Amino acid sequence: MRVHLVGLGAVGAGYGSKILAAGHDLRVIAAADRAERYRRSVTTVNGVDYRFGVLEPAQAGPADVVIVAVKSPALAEAIALIGSSVGPGTVILSLLNGVDSERILADAFPQSQVLLSVTVGIDAVRLDREVRYTSLGRIVFGEVPPAEPGPAVARLSELLASSDIAYDVSDDMVHQLWWKFLINVGVNQVSAVLKAPYRLFQITDSPARAAMIASQREVIAVARAEGVNLGEADIEAWLAVLAELGPDNYTSMAQDALAGRETEVGIFAGRVCELGRRHGIATPVNELLALLLAAGALRDRDAAEPPASAR
Repeated sequence: MRVHLVGLGAVGAGYGSKILAAGHDLRVIAAADRAERYRRSVTTVNGVDYRFGVLEPAQAGPADVVIVAVKSPALAEAIALIGSSVGPGTVILSLLNGVDSERILADAFPQSQVLLSVTVGIDAVRLDREVRYTSLGRIVFGEVPPAEPGPAVARLSELLASSDIAYDVSDDMVHQLWWKFLINVGVNQVSAVLKAPYRLFQITDSPARAAMIASQREVIAVARAEGVNLGEADIEAWLAVLAELGPDNYTSMAQDALAGRETEVGIFAGRVCELGRRHGIATPVNELLALLLAAGALRDRDAAEPPASAR
């Protein structure tokens, strides 16, 4: 199967290595400067070296499946990169966080088949070109309601099954998207503020876990106002997944905070607070998380700049 991947970070490299090892025609789509860096280097995933084939956008033709595995701030750039990879009927799988990327991709590529999807239980960590994980979790995907599973679902199921990637097909992807949103709003943001691994959240009576759950309850409130039936059972389902993650691994957002990179606070706390204002629902925990993450970003930026006398 002809597969194009944009985003060779922890998630992209983790799943991409499985697809490549299964013998599929996987190519990474990248702009010229990054493409050259990828061509000169190997990507190591759990101790195994992979040399991914790389195409610049002008070299790419339509793929059977396009996988978008960038962070949300890079989505616009990714859309520009994959334009020539998307033809009539190309299946697009978004592995981005948040609840909006599929809509944005569908608007950009009306000729494609964009499935709703989430990843659950992946704990991949990247340091330079080395990726490690104890779990790749599973990919949950399905049609945009009210459509029934069709050829796009069948094609993606074939790709994942042949690549030994765990997956589920859901007939309620709106709930799945919001459940993943609940997870990210809680553990990603609090772990980024604390720059802490999963271990702190796996302790039943830890303050970190309590802060995570408090932020997730605000997601439940705004989700219900949006007509999505989230509840305490969804938090319990997440806690069961959390218990199985590598205790010394970090969320993607904590990795970004540790590296001084831009975080996804805008699509997490920003989105919760926006919905709270729309529906008249108080969201003080997420308002505080947004302020703390903004303050941390300013601190890191100032620390990276030389003192005025040295400029």
